[in-house]
Amino acid sequence: MLAKVKSSVFIDSLTLEFENALTSPVKAVLIDDKGKICCSVEAEPPITKCSYSWRGLNDLPYGVYTLELSQGSDEQKMRLVKRV
Repeated sequence: MLAKVKSSVFIDSLTLEFENALTSPVKAVLIDDKGKICCSVEAEPPITKCSYSWRGLNDLPYGVYTLELSQGSDEQKMRLVKRV
């Protein structure tokens, strides 16, 4: 699973772009700079558009987050910033 976020800065939603269509579930977890899990979502296949829009993040406080993506044994981490 190779994925990227359309932008590393977000306000109220994230768009995840996958290299290939999903054939197994992908779990996404947002962790704040203190290591606390703030929210998570699981994208179930079939997602054939190779993108997933994670909405409803406007209640998170502003700051730096780590996005952890996992699909089976594959894991990926990205640093993101929530801003005004």
